[in-house]
Amino acid sequence: MAHLYESRKRILVTGGAGFIGSHLIDRLLRDGHEVLCVDNLFTGSKQNIDHLHGEPRFEFVRHDVTLPLYVEVDEIYNLACPASPVHYQYDPLQTIKTSVQGAINMLGLAKRLRCRILQASTSEVYGDPTIHPQTESYWGNVNPIGVRSCYDEGKRCAETLFFDYHRQYAVEVKVARIFNTYGPGMHLSDGRVVSNFIVQALRGEPITIYGDGTQTRSFCYVDDLVNGLVCLMESSTDLLGPVNLGNPAEFTIRQLAQFVLDETRSSSPILTQPLPQDDPKQRRPDIALATAKLSWTPRVSLREGLKPTIAYFRSLMQPLVLVTSRGYGAHHMAGLKASAYPAGGQV
Repeated sequence: MAHLYESRKRILVTGGAGFIGSHLIDRLLRDGHEVLCVDNLFTGSKQNIDHLHGEPRFEFVRHDVTLPLYVEVDEIYNLACPASPVHYQYDPLQTIKTSVQGAINMLGLAKRLRCRILQASTSEVYGDPTIHPQTESYWGNVNPIGVRSCYDEGKRCAETLFFDYHRQYAVEVKVARIFNTYGPGMHLSDGRVVSNFIVQALRGEPITIYGDGTQTRSFCYVDDLVNGLVCLMESSTDLLGPVNLGNPAEFTIRQLAQFVLDETRSSSPILTQPLPQDDPKQRRPDIALATAKLSWTPRVSLREGLKPTIAYFRSLMQPLVLVTSRGYGAHHMAGLKASAYPAGGQV
């Protein structure tokens, strides 16, 4: 028993009621740790963590990371930020405040506690890339004044803060650049391409493709992504990042649409719409660094991962729960339709 307590950590996960955050918390609890979940529930959902009620090693605090937080923990995963266009463009000023002021507050906490902190950054820091695939040494091609820049530039600034806190205060930091991630637990109306296509196919609505569908994305199953985050957090102190975490298998948006149609056995037609502003034409991670330093590679193929994801969405699509399932703040999200948002460029 002594060995168990020596290895157990108290870990803070900001944004822990969100899609990736809730999966990460499940993993940390399975590993025997105590977890403090902090979320303001703007896009997170209590239903993502309902199954943890009564778990003695889990605690939830409703809190906005743009405000200071005074807790005692051994590690911090900073995942707090709206991550899909429908959410981060709803209140762009709050989005950039969450990335920047949230990073400052969590780094300040890590500095006081002398603990390790991991930043969930994004492939969006690469913008519409001019090199392919994207390596961590690439500085990106980002529009600083576009409709997506509240998220793109907010995450870029957060990375700057993490490295400056490391250089100036010796805070032990880790930075993960997360590429498109999908799986059970996504919201019906979050605007991401995988959920858009699945919902449209199950409803028998047209599959909406923006542009000609030749733009590419790489899709990582959530369990693989969470494993990468934990591996990075537990890596040697000299590996700060940034480290790409994503599945390097590259597919066109049109291929994804066909996979979804095949797996759902839907007869939905494909409808094309104009490409939105600043939508990346190509997105694929170079994961050589993660493979070499973390011995990490994704294991779940897109076809394999779509099966449980589609089953999850099928289970949600019952009368009267289409908008409010998993609790996405119906007071401001009600009425949003998945088909109304661009099918590219989401994490």
